[in-house]
Amino acid sequence: MHLSATFLRISRWHTTAARIALTAAGLGLANVRAAEFATLPPAIRRVVFVGDSITYAGVYVCDIAAYFATRHPGHGVTFLNVGLPSETVSGLSEEGHANGRFPRPDVHERLARVLAQTKPDLVFACYGMNDGIYLPFAEERFKRFREGMVWLHDQVTARGARIIHVTPATYDETKGGKAGYGAVLDRYSDWLVGQRSAAGWEVVDAHRPMQEALDSFRRADPAFVFARDGVHPNDLGHWFIAREILRHLGAGDVSTATDAAAMMAAHPAGTAMLKLVTEQQTVLKDAWLQATRHTRPGMKAGLPLDEANTAAVRLQREIDALR
Repeated sequence: MHLSATFLRISRWHTTAARIALTAAGLGLANVRAAEFATLPPAIRRVVFVGDSITYAGVYVCDIAAYFATRHPGHGVTFLNVGLPSETVSGLSEEGHANGRFPRPDVHERLARVLAQTKPDLVFACYGMNDGIYLPFAEERFKRFREGMVWLHDQVTARGARIIHVTPATYDETKGGKAGYGAVLDRYSDWLVGQRSAAGWEVVDAHRPMQEALDSFRRADPAFVFARDGVHPNDLGHWFIAREILRHLGAGDVSTATDAAAMMAAHPAGTAMLKLVTEQQTVLKDAWLQATRHTRPGMKAGLPLDEANTAAVRLQREIDALR
């Protein structure tokens, strides 16, 4: 029994390696070794992203899904985005949030429903931007963030899923106007990265590379921005988040890609595929948010889940045809 299971794992590894090699050859990536592609273990079939409005915007999620569509034809992994704007993992909300219409959503309220319905094998969790409530550093708020992260980690792993934490995007004080808040997120990000050794967590640090890129771009062009409001990254800002996640999964072929378009240029139909993946992700995220019964007012109504899944299958056929 043990030998049989071992043989099955080895066979799967060789099958995966052969498929990656053929994909590289088919894409014409003459200078890219198959080992440089990001991979997921065969047991991971459903990947779920949770987070705030940056995750809900979904550009980095689409970049990752499109990467796998080009590097792993027929990979069979489903990527689901259930990020919710304004949400925190700390459970905190500032006075007068949304002009007093509603407090910030708290992931504690909905996580059990999300996990039960989406049934993830792997969860990416990206929180922090809202958790300091755009105020100067305070130990009590930092404590609530840490406790929320530990709770989130434990809830996911208790269901047998793998979790990878992602540090928050950089906050641009010159545009957001909250002096000192960048340092707050530095501290939150440093704590998360520290959990690699302190608790054995998997943590992708998107915060520092994004800040370093912002500083570099701004030295060349003082008017450069990732986020016009200081918070919500543009497509290029999202690319830096996607790139770091892909690199964590083993992608060496994205290290020199300047943006998602450059990543997709490896495939002759890459631009069209990214557009279709984005359409697919948009349909699915609103449907899943609705199906998991979020409580945030003002969100776009999604399709019933069966209709969204039908649309996603149709779009998948179009994506597959471009391969």
